Amino acid sequence: MDLAYIPSPSTGVIDLGPIPLRGYAFCIIIGVFVAVWLGNKRWIARGGRAGTVADIAVWAVPFGLVGGRLYHVITDYQLYFSDGEDWVDAFKIWQGGLGIWGAIALGAVGAWIGCRRRGIPLPAWADALAPGIAVAQACGRWGNWFNQELYGRETDVPWALKISEGPNRAAGTYHPTFLYESLWCIGVALLVIWADRRFKLGHGRAFALYVASYCAGRAWIEYMRVDEAHHILGLRLNVWTALIVFVLAVVYMVISAKVRPGREEIVEPGEPGEPKAPDAVDAEEAKSDDAKSDDAGAGDAEAGDAKSEDAAVESDAAVEADASKTQDAAETAKG
Repeated sequence: MDLAYIPSPSTGVIDLGPIPLRGYAFCIIIGVFVAVWLGNKRWIARGGRAGTVADIAVWAVPFGLVGGRLYHVITDYQLYFSDGEDWVDAFKIWQGGLGIWGAIALGAVGAWIGCRRRGIPLPAWADALAPGIAVAQACGRWGNWFNQELYGRETDVPWALKISEGPNRAAGTYHPTFLYESLWCIGVALLVIWADRRFKLGHGRAFALYVASYCAGRAWIEYMRVDEAHHILGLRLNVWTALIVFVLAVVYMVISAKVRPGREEIVEPGEPGEPKAPDAVDAEEAKSDDAKSDDAGAGDAEAGDAKSEDAAVESDAAVEADASKTQDAAETAKG
């Protein structure tokens, strides 16, 4: 008898009148909002403008959702295109099934388009958004809890996840891998924020740190899962993907630190008529005050020069008047 366990929701849908609110979609939406909010704060701190992160997210998020779904459908094609399966289910994203690898890859394409339109460097934007992406993943993983999916091996630990009988699943208590990954992602976000403040990461290295640290956790968490997956040399496909992406991220950090050390000084060019970040406004006000001081000093100098010239003119006039009086006196004496 299990004395303690994490219960699973009896349903993943809450009907708000005629509108069904699906737990999986709700978790993803919450994650997107948190990522944009945190990314916006970090972008402004880097000297960018408020609202830029959201503007680019309009491009990145749809591309990311499509990429995540494509990766899932391609790597688990048997769930949709094998005998007895309905291929239309491939479009039912609310039933679960988003691959983070495809979401990041295609989401980066959307972000690149948005950054290019705004004239800002993609690596700097990715650095600002990196911790927010990790937090968004932490939120999104709770969607798997609503759907009772992606759990690990059977266990009787006090924090085991209780799964009910259903299609392609047997009732029992299992390792809550969704919870493990959610907590790991929170740790990744905190690590990136700390490292970015401590080492002033730039040129995409904060984002690379997020990728590498997430992959390190995903590898062992993926190894615990028992849902159906393709295997290569005895390891699940996503384990191999995590290992390869981890190596690529570390290599990028090393090479980038040597080729482009430091951090970008300017992350967003100025454009007239657009609201500026607080730091930029303060800098411009300081420059304006200096300019006013210089103008005031120049005005005082000009006034002083003008007074000196007036004094010189008055002095010359006095000398000429004295000379004229002397000359008149002399002529009078002669007469």
